[in-house]
Amino acid sequence: MSAPAIDDLPSGEEVERQLERSRRRRGFLLASPAYFYMVLFFAVPLVIVLVYSFATRTRTGGTSLSGWNLDAYRRLSEDFIIDSVVRSAVFALITTAVCLLVGYPYAYFAATRSPLVRNLMLVAVMIPFWTNFLVRNYAWRVIISTGGPISSVTETLGLGEVDLLFTRTAVVLGLVYSFLPFMILPLYASIERIDWRLVEASRDLYCSGWKSFTKIVLPLSMPGVIAGSILVFVPSLGAYVTPAILGGGKEALLGEYIVNQFLTARNWPVGASLSFVLMTVMLGATIVYFRSGGKNL
Repeated sequence: MSAPAIDDLPSGEEVERQLERSRRRRGFLLASPAYFYMVLFFAVPLVIVLVYSFATRTRTGGTSLSGWNLDAYRRLSEDFIIDSVVRSAVFALITTAVCLLVGYPYAYFAATRSPLVRNLMLVAVMIPFWTNFLVRNYAWRVIISTGGPISSVTETLGLGEVDLLFTRTAVVLGLVYSFLPFMILPLYASIERIDWRLVEASRDLYCSGWKSFTKIVLPLSMPGVIAGSILVFVPSLGAYVTPAILGGGKEALLGEYIVNQFLTARNWPVGASLSFVLMTVMLGATIVYFRSGGKNL
């Protein structure tokens, strides 16, 4: 059998293309379980919600998938729904601002400590995740209610009983506690990667500590600020469990309205349409995050 001619051998570019195709096939096969999971538990439910948002509510409280229409989306312009959205957005903004004010100093301090101290501080942030979300909210219900630890301390100090339960303060407190780790962790990852020689150089050039922070540390940590703000704002916007347990349902928020449409009013098209709009906002926020430098985290 004669050896192949030199002209019949593949060129270097062809070999590179073949190797690249081979790597892509291996990568696809390795990632196929993750793709299957995302399609089954994310894409399919999203499509179902989208389909039901165009459905029709029958007189008996059922849902008919025939005769698709935009009635559910037209109802989103009603004053009650707009008020719920605005109220939820205000709570989400307050929660995000408080988490940022509390989380940034914590993340900055942790990122500038020794490895042992920073690891202990990160574990302290992760400890709440070891307990069920519902249990944590009920624990706060006991803490801030009349006769709870906070009320007992204020009564001992002669300030009288303090009952924060079923107030806006309780809702914000619960939301901040629930989503504070989502602010701290991106901030820590961003601050920890800063080249601190830049700060030392600025101090050598007679910059004050505050000016070095505002001109170097803060701009370089903005990806963490953006990521943390999105991770806190979006779930706070549609939060249901915390406002229901700590707020007592006194405030008509977005998450509670969606749940009521599915379970009480049995108006699935309106609930689905509002859910789909909320998921669209989440997707848009994610796109903004990546376009604004989130990949650098």
